[in-house]
Amino acid sequence: MQSYTIGQAARLLGVSPDTARRWADAGRVATHRDESGKRLIEGRDLAAFSIEVGQGGGEDEASYTSARNAFPGIVTAVKLGDVAAQVEIQAGPHRLVSLLTREAVEELGLEVGMRATARVKSTNVHVDLV
Repeated sequence: MQSYTIGQAARLLGVSPDTARRWADAGRVATHRDESGKRLIEGRDLAAFSIEVGQGGGEDEASYTSARNAFPGIVTAVKLGDVAAQVEIQAGPHRLVSLLTREAVEELGLEVGMRATARVKSTNVHVDLV
């Protein structure tokens, strides 16, 4: 499973590294240390916490989005059907849902806790691996 540094988590949550560090220090999101002593957050833990932050459980800080309608975030849910699939991405306070083929999800290897970017064009949401 992928792990994230405090700085990476902050970018995905759309907050400053100081805010992410305060949340970790307060025990709002679990962390562990790697062999070099760097603090990391497991992808699944960050995915669950990003939903809380997206629902207003964070602080009032500006979120990050680009001018090209790209929303970098973290995969919070993957629901597979026989042919179709649904992928949810939390990008700061934004929750994006993309409907795509099961084959596309499997080819991308999408799992909860992975970084991904949702690209929005008109009514379509495309998912890119980061």
